[in-house]
Amino acid sequence: MAKLDILMAQLNTRVGDFEGNADRVLAVARRAVGERSAPVIVFPELTLSGYPPEDLLLRPSLEGRVQRTLARLRRELPAEAVVVLGYPRRRDGNLYNMAGVLTGGALVAEYAKRCLPNYQVFDEKRYFSGGDAAQLLEIAGVPVALSVCEDIWDEAPILDSAAAGAKLLLNLNASPFHRGKQRERREVVGARARTAGLPVVYVNQVGGQDELVFDGGSFAVDANGEVMASAPHFREAECWVSVEVDDGGPVRLGGTQVAPPEDLAATWEALVLGVRDYVDKNGFPGVVLGLSGGVDSALTLAVAVEALGADRVEAVMMPFRYTSSMSVEDAAEQSRLLGVRHSVISIEGAYNAFMQALAPHFEGLAPDTTEENLQARCRGVLLMSLSNKGGALVLTTGNKSELAVGYSTLYGDMAGGFDVLKDVPKTLVYALCRYRNSLGPCIPERVIDRPPSAELAPDQRDDDSLPAYPVLDDILERYVEQDESAEAIIAAGLPREQVERVVRLVDRNEYKRRQAPIGVRITRRGFGRDRRYPITSAWLPGD
Repeated sequence: MAKLDILMAQLNTRVGDFEGNADRVLAVARRAVGERSAPVIVFPELTLSGYPPEDLLLRPSLEGRVQRTLARLRRELPAEAVVVLGYPRRRDGNLYNMAGVLTGGALVAEYAKRCLPNYQVFDEKRYFSGGDAAQLLEIAGVPVALSVCEDIWDEAPILDSAAAGAKLLLNLNASPFHRGKQRERREVVGARARTAGLPVVYVNQVGGQDELVFDGGSFAVDANGEVMASAPHFREAECWVSVEVDDGGPVRLGGTQVAPPEDLAATWEALVLGVRDYVDKNGFPGVVLGLSGGVDSALTLAVAVEALGADRVEAVMMPFRYTSSMSVEDAAEQSRLLGVRHSVISIEGAYNAFMQALAPHFEGLAPDTTEENLQARCRGVLLMSLSNKGGALVLTTGNKSELAVGYSTLYGDMAGGFDVLKDVPKTLVYALCRYRNSLGPCIPERVIDRPPSAELAPDQRDDDSLPAYPVLDDILERYVEQDESAEAIIAAGLPREQVERVVRLVDRNEYKRRQAPIGVRITRRGFGRDRRYPITSAWLPGD
């Protein structure tokens, strides 16, 4: 009987930090050899460069960085460890997404990723050439095959590995989160294992990278597709998988298991991790946001405090003549509950100064949304000035529903560096508020219960300008995330007038979304990398 001790090492790497990522690899390897003899340590896809490196892959210095880092690892890794990790590597003029095996001071095997994703947030055909063959190596007498991420979503690579005589497949991943993705991964990997009769160890990256969040959740399945070991989600982890191989008998896997989080908990954790890593990896001392007394800014504040701690978060209430006393009170109460710095800066003086300067140009013209937008822009100026002076990142608070239909103000409530709720529909905002309150007092109940309003005019309500949010979000999910036409959405039972209006608003507000800050992606199709529509277009709205 042959035995392997495999460590699933899901790391939070940093894009472009070859030396720092190598330090992390070495630290894990040294811990592993202190726990098990001759461990096999499997790291995520493109561990050395971080993922996704995007156009850093086109830099002329890339290959030199890879070579120097691999040389360092060959020198410094414990000789008894077998280390499997990912990196970009050039061969014969082509760049490949590689998985390499280092042991005994040598690079003993390499595998080039065969299936290159080029959909949703992925652009791998822009950078990489695809491999064309399985790669096997013997580890302690066990024939082990390698694959990388997308290879497991296609049947051919695992079937080729099984046909070549593999008894186990190691799959290196940088698989980003969206709602429902954990279940989808386990179903796909389980199906591939059953089809090929081959156990799979699936190791995923964890951490935030710009708008993407990688949720970890590494796991191992046996040849029947049953999960036999699994790692936590949304944090770094080192989890052991024991493998026993009998001559002619089944391959047995064992290890501890961690249940994946439920949907709302996973979405909350994704938002928290995305904010934490964006702020920390970019070196911001903290964040500042406008706390209006409404539900969106309330949830944004809650996420920020969970991500960074109360001492790194500042909440600013910026009242105007239309701001209700309830909003002022609720903003102060939530700040008290969470222990953040809270300040109040009225925009009345700034607004009046602008209106006085504009008076000659506005003479004889009736008030309209111009005056409402000016209020938002006064607030944006104040927040950006606080950011400039203290260095804190401005978090904007707009949600996906508003961003989709342009219910937001350029250089006003869209002014800032990171939008926590950019990919969170309004109905999900409410669900997440209730979820957060289930963990402990955080958001005053009347913030959640009151009708949503931007409070830019007397007695204003969001549903004066928009369909009710459950209807709006249904239309948006069908049109934006599922690519249904307006007629298909109407045929599903949604009101024609509202559908046609919403899809027109989505199409004509692309110019605003291009100027919006980035934010955490938590759906299958977020605005930005996922959905790249032209601003100038004669395409008929709603088709």
